Amino acid sequence: MSDLLYQGSPSLWRTHPFGSLLAILALLLGAWIGLTGQVPYLSAWLAAQAITIPFDQRQLGYALTLIAVLVLIGWWFATLVDRLEIRRHEIIWTHGLLARQYTEINMASVRTMRINQSLLQRLLNAGDLVIFTAGDEPELAVRGLPRPREVREHIKRQSRGGD
Repeated sequence: MSDLLYQGSPSLWRTHPFGSLLAILALLLGAWIGLTGQVPYLSAWLAAQAITIPFDQRQLGYALTLIAVLVLIGWWFATLVDRLEIRRHEIIWTHGLLARQYTEINMASVRTMRINQSLLQRLLNAGDLVIFTAGDEPELAVRGLPRPREVREHIKRQSRGGD
């Protein structure tokens, strides 16, 4: 097996930046509602309007907390089962836990490499890597990869035959 030059996995924050923030806020709001039994601003407004809610507001808080935790755990777990390795002569993408998918690309067959970065991804030092070998469809596409410039430099150096 050739020398390992780079190893990385997509990050939760880099893959779902706004979703992660919303899930954490939902988790905090749900915990607040679950502990106090009051929905901020809404409970006072409903009481002023003499409107009664047919269920305990704590149940809403528990449900919101549970949903936010499950979403965050699901996204986090998805980042654990994906891994990109760049070796001297090949690129290896591993995806999945129970059913695994391996994509191996020989460095000599890399025709085009593209890194897409949104403004937020640039701030987080992340990017989406797309590699083309032959044809119009990409051979590999990875979202939310940390340090995309480093990945690009490794691939460029190795595909040119450098060390």
